[in-house]
This record gives sequence, C-alpha cells and structure tokens, in this order.
Amino acid sequence: MPDTVMNAPGAAAEKLWLKSYAPGTPAEIAPLPYRSIGDLFDLSCGKYATRPAFTCMGKSLTFGELDQLSARIGAWLQSIGLVKGDRVAVMMPNILQNPVIIFGILRAGFTVVNVNPLYTPRELEHQLKDAGAKAIFVLENFAHTVEQVVARTAVKHVVVTTMGDLLGLKGLIVNLVVRRVKKLVPAWSLAGHVSFKAVLSAGAQTTMVKTSVAPSDIAFLQYTGGTTGVSKGAALTHSNLLSNMAQIELWLETAFVRRPRPDDLVFICALPLYHIFALTINALMGLSTGGQNILIPNPRDIPAFVKELGKYRFNIFPGLNTLFNALMNNADFQKLDFSSLLLTLGGGMAVQRPVAERWQAMTGCPIAEGYGLSETSPVATANRFDTTEFSGTIGMPLPSTDIEIRDDDGNTLPVGEIGEICIRGPQVMAGYWQRPDETLKAISADGFFRSGDIGFMNADGYTKIVDRKKDMILVSGFNVFPNEIEEVAMTLAGVLECAAVGVADEHSGEAVKLFVVKKDQALTEADVKAHCAANLTNYKRPKFVEFRADLPKTNVGKILRKDLRDKPAG
Repeated sequence: MPDTVMNAPGAAAEKLWLKSYAPGTPAEIAPLPYRSIGDLFDLSCGKYATRPAFTCMGKSLTFGELDQLSARIGAWLQSIGLVKGDRVAVMMPNILQNPVIIFGILRAGFTVVNVNPLYTPRELEHQLKDAGAKAIFVLENFAHTVEQVVARTAVKHVVVTTMGDLLGLKGLIVNLVVRRVKKLVPAWSLAGHVSFKAVLSAGAQTTMVKTSVAPSDIAFLQYTGGTTGVSKGAALTHSNLLSNMAQIELWLETAFVRRPRPDDLVFICALPLYHIFALTINALMGLSTGGQNILIPNPRDIPAFVKELGKYRFNIFPGLNTLFNALMNNADFQKLDFSSLLLTLGGGMAVQRPVAERWQAMTGCPIAEGYGLSETSPVATANRFDTTEFSGTIGMPLPSTDIEIRDDDGNTLPVGEIGEICIRGPQVMAGYWQRPDETLKAISADGFFRSGDIGFMNADGYTKIVDRKKDMILVSGFNVFPNEIEEVAMTLAGVLECAAVGVADEHSGEAVKLFVVKKDQALTEADVKAHCAANLTNYKRPKFVEFRADLPKTNVGKILRKDLRDKPAG
C-alpha cells in the first residue's frame, strides 16, 4: 500500500517526547565532528594516551598502547593485500585482543564482521559466506569450528590468538590453565594460519596507510535475525555509529545531575563486544569519553564475575534482565560497594519490574531501560539517566530520532493505541547486506525502520513495549502478551526465571504455557497458578506450567521463547 500523506517524508507525528526531555537536552544532535570512527580513535588516543582503555584479568591497555597495537593490526591487514571495504571477521569473547583487532580493522579502512564465538559450524559458514569475509581472527578455543568450514568460504587468512597473548608473563600461566587444566581448547588444525603475536610483529615492520573513510562507508556487518529466520547482516555505517554515540553522549549528561561526573569513567563490560549493545555502549562510548572498560570474558561464571567487580569502583553498568537477576542471587554481590555506581543501563530484553526494584534496593541505583536493535546501532529510545525510579517503559526517542506507532498498513496510530514501533533517525542502518528485498520490507519509503516490536506511546512521549509480533499469543481472539505474564510470575517469591509461550489448544486456538525455573524448590504448579489467577484476567492465565532446571538463552542471556515453542517437551 502506498504511503499516506501523513507518512510522507518529513511528516513525522508531533514530537510529544520533547516536553519530557531533561532541561538543556537538545532535540537534535549537532553535525558530526568526525568522518569516521578512525578519526575519533586518533583524537581520543591522543587526548587520553596515558589512561587505561581496556582491562582484562588484571592487565590494562592504555589508550596509547591501544593506538600502537591496533595500528600494527591495520598495517598487517593492508600488507596481505586487502583493499578498502573488505570484510574481516572477529570471533572471540571479551579479551584485550578484541578491541585491538576491531579498531585496527576500522582504522585501516576495512569492515568488521562480528561473530559469536559459540556459533555452530553451520551458523559460522553461513555468516562468513554471506559477508564474503576475506580474513578471520579467532581465539584458539574456537579454532576447531573455523577448521570445519573455512575451505568452503572466501576466507584466505586465519589469525589464531590465545587467551594469554596480551597478558604478559601471566599469559603463560593463563594459557596453561585454559589448555591443560580446564581443557577448553579442542584439538584443531588450520593449514597456513598465522599467530596473533606473529601478526603484531609483522605489523610493527610496516606502516599503516591512512585510508580515506567516508561517513557512508560500512563499519560493521552486525548479524541479526538468527532466531527468527535466516541471519542477515545489518550494514552499519561509520555515520550510523558516530550518530548514536553523539545521541547517547547528550543523554549521558543527565546521569551527572545528582552526582558529579568522575574524572575517569569506569564501565563494566560483561556483555560480549560482538553484540551491538556492548559494542556501542562500552567500546565506542568508552573510546569517546576516555573511559576504562573492565572486560569480563565469561559473565556466566557469576562467582568469578562478582570477585572481579569487587576490585573496581565502577560507574556505568550495562546489562540484561537475566544478568541483573543472576547477580542479585549471589551472596557476595550483595556485599559489594555500589557507592560509585551512577548509571545502570537495561537493554536487550524487557527489564522486569520485580528485578528492577530489587536492583535499586540493593545497589541504590535505578535501572534506566533503553531500547534498540542491531539495525539501529542500537539505541533508539531510553529513559532519562537522571531517573530516580524504574519507569516500566523503554523511555523516549533520543535526539534526532522519531518514533511512530503504526498499524499493518503503515498508518500512524493515535497516542495510547497499540501498533508496531517504527524508528527513524541517523542511527538507522543503511540496509541489510546484499538483501535489497529484506531492506525494502524493513524500511518504509519515508525512512522508518519497522522494528517488529509491538507497543504504544503515552501522552508524555514514553513508549511501552507490549511484545514482539511473533511472540504474541492469541487466546479465543484476545491478544495475550508474554511480557505481562512473565512480569506477574516474577513477583512470586519462589520464581527465579520464567518464560511464557503460546501452545495449540483445541478450545481457544492457543493457550498460555509458562516455563518456570524455581528459586524455592517447594514451589508447586498450584502456587504459580493461584498467583497468576490473583493477578491476571482469565484468558491470560497460564493453562500449563512446566518446571525446568534452566531456560534456553542466547549467548547474551536473552531467553529464547522460540526454542520453548519449538521444543516444548522436556
């Protein structure tokens, strides 16, 4: 259907949210002062040369060292014949090599392809082929996966690093433990591979050529949609990411209203850098602000994570609902000093009110929930960072961002009505890599990205997500949103985690099934159903309750409802 007059370019709905902005926060970002992330990198490394940029397992790299090491990576990539725009894959967790490699790739004029190191061979092969990656950097723990597929891809150069490569003498011990004690490195063989240390040595013998990178050049191929269909690469330009950083920086100023801005910001980077949330909020915002990022290679090891947290006076803590919940159930976490914590950012999935309220009571810091997607670099909306309580919404559009709630025909809906959340702004991707058909489906003629998320905007300009289109449950003609059921269930003391899905039902078409992980082993199905009956209208109540030892999650910690729907038994 053609766009209506209401949806013509530039004819966004009234920007209700501007009246709710913090005093002094502008409606638009200023023109970008940099053409590329490399330009920003050069400036920041010069300005903050002696400050720690990234810290992992007790070892820090200063901005000056990050500058030197990444230049060697860039020089080596240029020396092997790659040309501007070539794609280079990075497959590793949060270790010091990760930012060194990423910034080296960007500075030399190439495009980063972030790869989840836990991918199966099938998933890895698809992504490398789709991106047309010419080279890959991989941690040895995952080299066996690369070995199985590399011959069927365009990859000609494989660089293998070890966990201890940038840890100095301590690295020898770390490698011994990883390989021999914990046995975390499956056997692998990659003919012609190069070691990370050999790359650094070779890169030091040559000079990286300054490449002219335009704002419209692609910085990252950020793959998404793997849980909903074929994984697609969101083409994020240098301008997309720099714009999002500028938007977040304006928002960040409100975090220092109640307490002064520290001289040196310390970020906790527990979410993986290959995920867009950590990539922008941690790596790029750390670069921009001269902040120190504490890299956590394995946040699922909660005791080790908490021990690491105890070593630092941290200020900014991005995380997911599941991570906050897991941390608060650790006795040692409850004893930490949170006096320096200025900002807790929730994203990636809905933050549940019981979790948010408990976090604020425990840390003294409210969770400011934000919202975005890989396709929006990622942040599109956020609650004010001077918030004193959890709002239960995803906040307001950032400066230079428009949000409209639209129906299935693309018409803008009135305030308070539920429809698809659509986003327009300088952070919206250029499109899906080599998928013009998918790009056309995702971005309307007037530039709005169709998020696939369902929600409404209130009169103050705050948006509330009620669910993903695909997760909505239809019970006897009534729309039931899993988030609401899960939020209610989480207020029951004996529930640790839960997920609601729709299952076929001969009477109502679909019925609600609730999967529960117990915190209290005495919890029964009757307890759960009684609690839900007291808080939910009849058609929203779970007809079935199944207890599980754990719930399927992405590597970032997002619960996979799809897996529970596809494999409900067990």
